[in-house]
Amino acid sequence: MVTIHEVAKAAGVSISTVSYALSGKRSISATTRARIDRAVAELDYRPNAGARMLAGARTNILALSAPIRQDAHLPTHMRFVTAVVEAARAHDDDVLLLARDDEVTGIRRVADSSLVDGVVVLGVSTDDERAEVVRRTGVPAAFVGIPGDTEGLACIDLDFAEAARASVRELVAAGHRSVGVIGHPATYVERHTGFIRRFADAFEEACRQQGVTTLALYPSLDRADQRAAVDELRAALPDMTALVFHCNEPVVETVLAHLQAQGVRVPDDLSVLAACASYDTEVMEVPLSTIPLPLEEMCRGAVERAVRQVDGARDPGVTLLAPRFTDRGSIRPVH
Repeated sequence: MVTIHEVAKAAGVSISTVSYALSGKRSISATTRARIDRAVAELDYRPNAGARMLAGARTNILALSAPIRQDAHLPTHMRFVTAVVEAARAHDDDVLLLARDDEVTGIRRVADSSLVDGVVVLGVSTDDERAEVVRRTGVPAAFVGIPGDTEGLACIDLDFAEAARASVRELVAAGHRSVGVIGHPATYVERHTGFIRRFADAFEEACRQQGVTTLALYPSLDRADQRAAVDELRAALPDMTALVFHCNEPVVETVLAHLQAQGVRVPDDLSVLAACASYDTEVMEVPLSTIPLPLEEMCRGAVERAVRQVDGARDPGVTLLAPRFTDRGSIRPVH
């Protein structure tokens, strides 16, 4: 690895002069700077991370605060991680993954050490403590999700409330008046995962306005609990003609298999909609009509907003992406 000593020797200057030229902390003559620049280029010299930090230069590293929780669905989690990495790579940035449950410590550590240029935050809760860490440290950051207090923060997310209203509109247009919902595990709700509440509240309100009877259940990751949940929905809503999934793929697969075992056909006997789906519903055994979760667009937008802040732009505010309905034939009009 080429050292700063070798650059100084090739340029015929002192090590401190090379350091000043690279950091911009002191004025260097044009002739001397040209010699140093030529030596840097010819030797392909790359300052180490510590030197870049001392110089206040870009590290070309973004931190990704993405705690892996016990009840997380890892394939979905990794889709988000991969989307952030791909978006960062388009900006010639690497990604440092902060995956500990204590996400506050990780984000504070990288902010205080200047190890990274900026931070992208996943798994956002309504009372997310990372929001205050970002505000206090001033580290360039963007949230994929919306904390309760968004003052001074850059956030991007799907408009989950509008996705809920769009779900109700599609079902009502097909004549459905009794709709069950299988949601994410109750543990997600208990830790104030904001998108769940935004979807649930808007869905219930839209059903009330349209005169639709509805019930939402939040089964655990246990398959028996998931099967029991759909049985409870069918018992509580004997006239149920439609089912909305707002949950991860394994729950959907378990419930659909359970319905099939009971002789319930989709969409002949029961219409099904996958709301805010992070998975490809077209390749499922029963392709599902869906409002997909645009996670690549969300992550790309967060990376771009973080990078703009690194470049000096002040970019607070909340961006909500409009939901889009994709018909895959799993919703049938009520006869």
